[in-house]
Parts: sequence; structure tokens; C-alpha cells
Amino acid sequence: MGKNEQGMSQALVVEKTSRRGGKIIHEKDLMPPPMFGESFKTNPQESTTPPHLDDTDEYGDPIKFDQENPQNSTEEDSAAQNDNKPSITDLMRNPSKVVLCQNMVGPGEVDDDLEPEIQEECNTKYGDVQKVVIFEIPNAEPEKAVRIFTEFKRVESAIKAVVDLNGRFFGGREVQASFYDVEKFKNLNLAE
Repeated sequence: MGKNEQGMSQALVVEKTSRRGGKIIHEKDLMPPPMFGESFKTNPQESTTPPHLDDTDEYGDPIKFDQENPQNSTEEDSAAQNDNKPSITDLMRNPSKVVLCQNMVGPGEVDDDLEPEIQEECNTKYGDVQKVVIFEIPNAEPEKAVRIFTEFKRVESAIKAVVDLNGRFFGGREVQASFYDVEKFKNLNLAE
């Protein structure tokens, strides 16, 4: 392969540079794996810790170790690491025509333009919107205080919206999108 038939001697290797980014590493820049009996150490002044066993994760964040039970060492408690966020698979278990978005805006940040803005964008991107309702819960934690409900004409449109909106950043905030029970929405039971 190649213009001069130079070919490739190794598969492409990608190095993570951030949670969603990476760069392709040229094969000349790769450190060859150590031979049997050799260590990772190339310079006596360097650490003997292999690169993947230092005190930071692949993104440079510090790793939290479980001192009581080292076999269970984790970066964070798994619940804290995921912030108790449901996976997309969990979200898709009970789809409905109503999408609930939280953490799109904070308490007191709702203005008159927000509702028509959301309706227009959702109509354009996902499908026909029947209604948008913005509900603010007093004395709730800021991420959950403003609830934006969007009722779509079809469940398929709502599914597209949840997939696209969940985890998206809006005004510096990470949106939490999920499905909401249609009956609760129709009865204006919006605080649950």
C-alpha cells in the first residue's frame, strides 16, 4: 500500500487527549512493548511505575484509592463518578411522547423567549411538537429546579430528542433529558 509501496507495519494507535477526543500516534513514536524480563524503565532516574498505573486516570484526573480494600480501588465511587445518571439504555426502557429536560436553565433564568425557542428548535430537529411547558420547583436543587416538558406528536420524535439532548451542553450546563409519563403530564402533575 502507499504511493511508494511502503505499507504499514502496525495498526493505527489512538491516544486519548480528552473524554471525547484523541490523536493518532505515528508508529515511529510508539514505545515498543518490553521483551520478556525487561522492565518499562529506560532511565535509572525514571519511575518504575508503568504509565497506566500512576495516580491519575487517562484524563489526568486523580484516582481515589480505597485504602481499606485495595482490590476495590476506583477513580471515584461509581455512583459519584456517573452522578447517578441513567445510561441511554435505561432511558429507552419506557419511552413516551413527553420529554423532560432538566438543568437547561437555572432557577430564575426563565424568560419569555425560552418556550418558543425550545418549541421551534424541537420542531425543526426532531418532529412536530404539540406543547412545551416550563415548570419551576421552588426550593429544589438548582440542577432540578427548572423542568422543561416537551410533548411531541410521535414517540419517535421524542426518542430522537432524548438521544440528542441528554448530555448536551446548553449555556454551560449539561442537560439531563428523559421521558416523562404522559398521564402525569396531561394531569399537570409536573413535580414528580
